[in-house]
Amino acid sequence: MESFITWLLGVLALPGVGLPAIFLVSFLSATLLPMGSEPALFGYVALNPHMFWPAIVVASVGNTLGGMLDWWMGFAARRAYVRLKARRRAHARAALANGGVAVTVDLPGGKGDTDGKAPMNERYRRWMKRFGPPLLLLSWLPVVGDPLCTLAGWLRLSWRACLVYIAIGKTLRYIAITYLMLRVPESFWQGVFAPLKHLLVG
Repeated sequence: MESFITWLLGVLALPGVGLPAIFLVSFLSATLLPMGSEPALFGYVALNPHMFWPAIVVASVGNTLGGMLDWWMGFAARRAYVRLKARRRAHARAALANGGVAVTVDLPGGKGDTDGKAPMNERYRRWMKRFGPPLLLLSWLPVVGDPLCTLAGWLRLSWRACLVYIAIGKTLRYIAITYLMLRVPESFWQGVFAPLKHLLVG
């Protein structure tokens, strides 16, 4: 098993790097980059069973910080959007005051949107507003998890509450998935990765 896991970490470009690599991969996989941190965490823990909890903590912290980066990007995008709308309204008022014709250009917030509401699907916005930060317990889900964090930032949900729920969801995910993967027999993993190993090694 050790040789197989060493090979897997080598494919992931993480041989001998340890917990810093787990942190980095977990952080990057929580942003909008299409990465998965579970294989790296599993490989590390399989080689170092005594490091199960430290690795879970490091991966959870990295993944949570990546989720909060998504939150901040949503928050910053909302601020930029509101400023742009305010600037366009100010230009329109100035044009009217100078006797010109005001031309209003609707930004993607919808017609008559003067309070900086999200230029996103209204249904998802209402959904997030209704359930609030607890919805971020699902931030670990593939495809939808990262956009949920970004949407929470866009809607200016409390960053403290978002941080707590993101951390809980991501930590429970890592514990469950890593524990279950470690219970799978070694022969299964060798069978799954054997074709890939031959392709990569040549």
